[in-house]
Amino acid sequence: MRRFGVSTNCGMGFPLPDVLMRLSEVCDLVEVQCDAKHSLFLYEDVCRDFDLRYTIHAPTGDGNIASAFEPMRRASVEVIRETAEAGDRIGAETLVIHPGFCLHPEEWDASTAAMLRSFAELGEMQEEFSIRFAVENLGSWDCCRFQTPELLERIRDCGLSFVLDVGHANLTGTLAEFLAAKPEHLHLHDNCGEVDEHAACGSGTVDFSQVLAAAGSATMVVEVLRFEDVGRSLSFLEEL
Repeated sequence: MRRFGVSTNCGMGFPLPDVLMRLSEVCDLVEVQCDAKHSLFLYEDVCRDFDLRYTIHAPTGDGNIASAFEPMRRASVEVIRETAEAGDRIGAETLVIHPGFCLHPEEWDASTAAMLRSFAELGEMQEEFSIRFAVENLGSWDCCRFQTPELLERIRDCGLSFVLDVGHANLTGTLAEFLAAKPEHLHLHDNCGEVDEHAACGSGTVDFSQVLAAAGSATMVVEVLRFEDVGRSLSFLEEL
């Protein structure tokens, strides 16, 4: 079993079968970004054509589990249910979930209440599935939820796991704190501390020696935006 998986994020402009074929040559774990040409609602059967382990990233193009508008929040939670159903059918191990966002500061408290309500519902929903639900920390935009570790206790109290996105944590200056929380799943990519580049590992300022030393048994997925950065990242990580 190879140590690092790779996200299909590196090939979002290409059909899912083509991306899985290319990634199957360099890894045995693939995280399917469930959007656009990689939507499992459209292309679930493709995953069965490959001898791969899977994790899934729930759709990010639409939806917001921290929406203060209740119909939107409920619809977003329901999309996660449908994604989990697809994940169970392909034997996926982990479902990565974004904690949501709030575009209007005056709604921040209502958004927080909505997010916590969603966490509780997702924790209960997880019991219906084999796939593990895991919440990801987000980056430094003001609208992003879960930028610092304070929410971790609430997340885990709901029975949910934690995805540490090391690139996002590099932007918010929280990498060491989040690593100390022992994440169950890691997203690996790099940046220079200012923009969420999703660049090749080793090309920015993320301390990957620290990351790998603290990773323990967590699954680790390279989440870069270009095919050419996959090999570069894997080579860098495997040499550490």
